[in-house]
Order: sequence, then C-alpha cells, then structure tokens
Amino acid sequence: MPEPRRHVRGSDHLVVCRLSERRGIVVRMNTKISGALTALLLVGSGPLAAQAPRLGTVSFPNSGSRAAQRPFLRGVLLLHSFEYDDAAAAFREAQRADPGFALAYWGEAMTLTHPVWNEQALDSARAVLGRLAGTTEGRRAKAPTPRERGYLEAVEILYGEGAKPRRDTLYSAAMARLSAAYPNDLEAKSFYALSLMGLSQATRNVPAYMRAGALAEEVFLRNADHPGAAHYLIHAFDDPVHAPLGLRAARAYAKIAPGADHAQHMTSHIFVAMGMWDETVAANEAAAGPDRSTWPPGHYTAWLDYGYVQQGRMAEARRLLDTARPNVGSPPRPARLAYLLTMRAHYLVSTERWTDSVAAWPLEGSGLPVPQAMDAFALGYAALRRGERPVAEHLLGRLDSLAKVPHTEDRYGGSPQVAVILAMELRALLRATDGATDEAIALLREASTLEEAMPLEYGPPDVVKPTQELLGELLLAKGKPAPAQQAFVRALALTPRRALSLLGLARAAAAAGDTAAAAAAYADLRQVWHRGDA
Repeated sequence: MPEPRRHVRGSDHLVVCRLSERRGIVVRMNTKISGALTALLLVGSGPLAAQAPRLGTVSFPNSGSRAAQRPFLRGVLLLHSFEYDDAAAAFREAQRADPGFALAYWGEAMTLTHPVWNEQALDSARAVLGRLAGTTEGRRAKAPTPRERGYLEAVEILYGEGAKPRRDTLYSAAMARLSAAYPNDLEAKSFYALSLMGLSQATRNVPAYMRAGALAEEVFLRNADHPGAAHYLIHAFDDPVHAPLGLRAARAYAKIAPGADHAQHMTSHIFVAMGMWDETVAANEAAAGPDRSTWPPGHYTAWLDYGYVQQGRMAEARRLLDTARPNVGSPPRPARLAYLLTMRAHYLVSTERWTDSVAAWPLEGSGLPVPQAMDAFALGYAALRRGERPVAEHLLGRLDSLAKVPHTEDRYGGSPQVAVILAMELRALLRATDGATDEAIALLREASTLEEAMPLEYGPPDVVKPTQELLGELLLAKGKPAPAQQAFVRALALTPRRALSLLGLARAAAAAGDTAAAAAAYADLRQVWHRGDA
C-alpha cells in the first residue's frame, strides 16, 4: 500500500470556540516537594461539578503561588485542547495573581504556536516572554527549580533566532531532554509528543506521527483522564490506515473534556477516517453548540454537513446550508466564506442534486485557492450534468487558473495539487461527454496517481469527488464492471464507507456477477443510510 496521504488544515482554529465563563475547578494542594507545589486539577469534579463541564485532569508541580494555581492549571488543560484564546486568558489571570510566576508566561507563550496547523505568532510570543523579563538571563532567574528552567529554556528555543523549521526541531529536542530528565512528568512527555507532529511543517511524516502516538499512548495509560494524551493520540492516528489505533482515545476525549468544544469535534477525526457517520454527526453537533440559528460556516459545521450527506440526510444537509449562509458575516469573513464554499461543493457532489438553487448562490470574496477550486469543480460538474456545457468549460478555465495560484499563504492549509486534480477530473468528464472515453479514463488514472501522492487527508476530502470513485462510475457507465469494482474498492480504502463509493461498489459487483460483494456493499450502505431520507 502506498504511504498514506495527509495534509494538515490549519483551520480548526478558524471557528471561534468560546468556553463558558463558569467553570467548576477543584484544586487539591499537597505539601511542597523540592521547592515545588504539587497540584492536581480536576475540572468539574467536586461540589461545582453539577454546574460546570470538565476539562480533564493534569498534575503539574510548580512554584507558583497558591492563588495562581487554579488559573494556571486551567490554562494547561485548555492548552491541551487547543482552546488557545481561553488558555491565554487563564495564564494571564495566573500572572496577575503571581507576577513573577515564570510558568504562567511560558503557558501564554505556548498558546501562540500551533504545531499541527504549522502556525506560530513569533513576535507576539516574544512579547509575552518579554513581560516576564527583558532578557533570557533575567527570565531564567525567575524559574526557581531546574525542571521549571527546562520548560523556560525550551520555549526560549522555540521563539529564538533562526527559521521556524530549525526552531521547531531544536524545541522538540529540548522537550525530549526534559521528558527524559523527568520521566514522571506527563506534561513534558505530552508536549514532546505534540512537538514531534509539528516537525513536518504541515505535512504528515508517518514515523514522527507514530512516535508521537506512542508517547501519547504512554501518557494515556498512566492518566486516562489526560486531555492532551487523548487529543494527541487522535491527531497521530487520524487517517484511514491508522485510525483504529485512535478509536479508544476518540471515544474517551469528549468525556474527558466536555467543557472544550474542540474536544467534542476532535473525536470525529477518527470517526470520519473510519466512516462512522452517526458518531461524526453527533460529535460536530455537540461542538457547534445548542443554538443552531447561530451556527456559522466553519470547521465544525463543514464536517457536520459532510456527515449528514453520508448518512443520506440530504434535507438536513440543505437546512444546515440555509442556516450557515446568513451567518457568514457582514461583510463576509473570508474563513467563513471559504467553509461555505466547501460545504456547497460537498452537498452538490454527494447529493447529485444538480438543479438545486444552492448552485446559484453568489458566493464571492474568498481568496483561499482550495475552497474556490472545490466549489468551481462542483458547480462545473453540476452544470455539465444539467447539459450546460459552456458553463462547465468556463469553470474548467477557472480551475486551470486556480491551479497556478501560489499556495504559500493559503490559511485553509490545502494541497496545491487539489486544483490540478479537480481540473483534470472536470476535463475528463467533458471528454467523456464527447465520447472520448479512453482519453477520459486515462486522464482520471493520471489524476488518481497525483491524488494518492498527496499527503494523506483527514476529514472531508478536498478532492471533493474522489478520483477513484469518479473513475469507477465512468467505467461502470461504459460497461466495464470488473475494473469499476476495483476502482470503488480503492476509493473506499481512502474514504471508508463513503456512501457514493459503497453504492458504486454494490452496482459494479452486481454487474460483474460478484453477488457476495454486492450484497455486502448494499448491506453496509443500508446501515450507513439507516437514518436517511425516505
């Protein structure tokens, strides 16, 4: 099997996830040990549990004042769940309680690097450290224990001199040393695991991700209520090949940190990779919040919309588009508009409702190439199915232009190959319409080679019509069921239990006389669609 494809979309953060101000926090303080306070933070346990959700449990000995413990440890928990804004606020609260508490500044600085999204606010992080003291030596003097100095030295490296890849590599090495020096420090081990996933600069390096997963698994075995352990396990394994390794963590994480919206969503990274659509929908409904009227187009709602169409709940998916569209902002926020484009694209392609009025919505203004390419392909595909060839040809030109756009500033994080592949797909569809079937099949095989060479995707596919699925449909339409069946099998290996690929496999297997495979595919599809529209 070829190495898994993956890209890292730096877009989880584009949805603003606000946590309730009311948090139940119980801190058990032990006696000083070697100059450090040992603190165990349980959020949502104890007397306040009935009125506030939990964030998990960590043990982080430190020398901060008693008054700084509660906000500091809350900040660590939020940091593990990538609730960066709220974590920064908690760390600043700890600084106000204890202005000389070095780890409170370390924590706030750590909220400004997002390893799996390949983001880092270097100047802002340096400014945070500068508030502790103006020099590295001055900041070091604020850390009273060797272990705390180790954390501070690591963050100094992370935001030191040199290019980001070099600083990330040196920081990861520093966290490896800290973890080795303090083998019982589960926080050092957790942040070391996270640092490994940041080394590849937005592209999955499978060995590094597996090492990160092994470290996170060790933490998870020692503390089954650790939010970072569960979270990083999910990130390490959220592709169709490795997803079963992350299923236990996915089932646990939402219960560990119900107070973090991101924790509710993150479970679906594993669920999508395994084609668990009921769980995907439930996770993102919880993450998006109870007030559906305010749901914007964003990371959670985009995954939710994809889950609905896989379940066969096309009417629900359409209602979600109608809900999200007015919440794009005025003027439209670029990130929200980008997500609305991806939602429309998946809706049109997966429902095959080519004449739906959603195709006529004027959605302009997103400068992000991948969402624009996804939308242009879907609109062109729909136009061709409606018999509007000039519209499809115009949109093919749009895709060809997008394929030439530099992607260095694409905050969506998609692969620059997406527009190239989608242009090849639409060109193949046009050639097939002209009767040039062999040429169309050759184009799709070439596009499939490019798609499988991409880093492995997680979540709804950016190649909004997976190439092997389209190839299977074309082969089947041309009376070639056996190779069509092979194409659908490959499509399902990359996008497990995707409804249209299951349907295609069932039809191709039946046409090829493989009744057992057809029956199995139809049975799986019936289960996927058990909540589907009549």
